Amino acid sequence: MSRWTTKDLPSLQGRSVVITGTGGIGYETAVAMAGAGATVLLSGRNPTSGRAAVDRIRAATPGANASFEQIDLADLDSIAAFGERLRAGRDSLDLLINNAGVMAPPDKRLTKDGFELQFGTNFLGHFALTAHLLPLLRLGHEPRVVTLGSIAANGAAIDFSNLNAERSYKPMVNYGQSKLACVLFALELQRRSQANAWGVNSIGAHPGVSRSDLITNSANRWHFSSLMRTYLPFLFQPVAQGALPTLYAATSPDARPGGYYGPNRMGETRGYPVAAKIVEQAADPQIAGRLWEEAIRLTGVSFGQSVESSMSS
Repeated sequence: MSRWTTKDLPSLQGRSVVITGTGGIGYETAVAMAGAGATVLLSGRNPTSGRAAVDRIRAATPGANASFEQIDLADLDSIAAFGERLRAGRDSLDLLINNAGVMAPPDKRLTKDGFELQFGTNFLGHFALTAHLLPLLRLGHEPRVVTLGSIAANGAAIDFSNLNAERSYKPMVNYGQSKLACVLFALELQRRSQANAWGVNSIGAHPGVSRSDLITNSANRWHFSSLMRTYLPFLFQPVAQGALPTLYAATSPDARPGGYYGPNRMGETRGYPVAAKIVEQAADPQIAGRLWEEAIRLTGVSFGQSVESSMSS
């Protein structure tokens, strides 16, 4: 497993996947999966970028089954509409890759629904999306949900009194909290799937430090990490390498439900997929349970509907 690459991808013929984010890790994940035969749906805010990404995928893999669908993860109405369209047009879904993200805006910004932008997009948006697509996933073949964390989560903490930067906003502190929330969600989703017999496996992954669009597209172009990316690119591994933990978590028969995967070298900043460190707070089921209930309250979604009632609504 220490040298797992895209050459180890199993055939994905007949498998369907939804990926959030049309550039960086999301794009490289889509390229690899389409090349292995999957039916890939890229989703993101910008139709122009999304359709260009689909065109590049088709150019790289002639005959690739790839398409784009618009979604704004900072807008709960957009997420709900996306889920409704997919439930109306599909019978099932095999893989969901919760990949897209926002990193370190220099000042506090809000989603359409009034959440701090990073917490609202990176965590709450994907939480709501997973709820809306769960009925399709439950009808999928060996379905998996892969949610991306970050090594920034390792030094973070969930502050329930400041989830939405009510008291203070620090760009990287709030980013770390949002990504720790994603790791907690990945592990708690697996616990709840097992407890409720949903039949969906949930796995976390992180890309290490990669030359992804997350940093270059950051609202804070003058943040230290953005400057490092721009002027010291050799410190970052290629984005295709950064996508390997996601691809491993999504496709490998050896990826463990409830596991968390990242690169194997230099403090998990680069390398090949292995089991990643899960910090104490990320593994705490009490924190995860409380965060889950808070996310339910904030988003208004439900994971409790039956497959039949959800598909007919």
